[in-house]
Amino acid sequence: MTHRQSKPNQMATTVKQNPISRRTFAKTIATSSISLTTTAQPSLAKSNADRIKRAVKFHMIQENLSVLDKFKLLEDLGFDGTEVHVNSQVDPQQIRQAIEKTDVRVHGFLNSNKPDLIHAIDMAKSYGGTSVLVVAGKVDAKHQYDKVYQTQQSRIREALPYAEKHNIHLLIENVWNGFLLSPIEMARFIDELNSSFVGVYFDVGNVVRIGWPEHWIRILGQRIVKLDIKEYSRAKQINEGLRKGFDVEIGEGDCNWPEVRAALKDIGYRSGWATAEVPGGDRHRLAEIAAQMNRVLP
Repeated sequence: MTHRQSKPNQMATTVKQNPISRRTFAKTIATSSISLTTTAQPSLAKSNADRIKRAVKFHMIQENLSVLDKFKLLEDLGFDGTEVHVNSQVDPQQIRQAIEKTDVRVHGFLNSNKPDLIHAIDMAKSYGGTSVLVVAGKVDAKHQYDKVYQTQQSRIREALPYAEKHNIHLLIENVWNGFLLSPIEMARFIDELNSSFVGVYFDVGNVVRIGWPEHWIRILGQRIVKLDIKEYSRAKQINEGLRKGFDVEIGEGDCNWPEVRAALKDIGYRSGWATAEVPGGDRHRLAEIAAQMNRVLP
């Protein structure tokens, strides 16, 4: 097992870039999960080597298209990648063929709160991804906080040797599950697992209801391996209901994006993945999301 040093802001090692072409990589996808760069679309001001890579969740693509044509659509719009959810009704072989024929990567597998991490690691590896998104349990009247803490660490620790063997990061997302309610506690949870293959999948919008994303980013530091991008409006929360706070476009809520960009710069997050997690749609809607991400991200 690869061990983390005991410094407060030490974290999961990010995947290094490789200069080989992404098309060449696709041909060796079964044996490699290296994260690669590519030439940016003309609409993007910087190359992928110079900026955070953009992605959307695969289920957000709601055009009536084949899997390959969905990948081509993302490529046309300047997206670098996508992620597949464990509940997505999609043929893995078609996904692999689309990866081979386009410059769009599947950078991770979304396992949510499903208990089977071994299957999720296998899926991430088969797509050439570098991570599995993990939701660490739920605290409620029937699930005691300290018990959830212990059982979730045990669950992740059990899967770690397999994740390390296959070079797949297990990334804990901050979600509304009544658990890991502060960045200090989340950092402790990660550090106690003592592996460079455990990190944070930081959801910017999920924090706004209870705090400030830039605070979390600086405290979690280099434990953050990937980002989910969405917004939240405290005014909508108060006036319309708790989850209505998410009904706002990226860049139009209460997330202070200049501060978020500054915090990401401070922790050295310059070329990782940022994936939109918002209502999807057709080509026009996905183009809107791409433009919004380009406005708020470096």
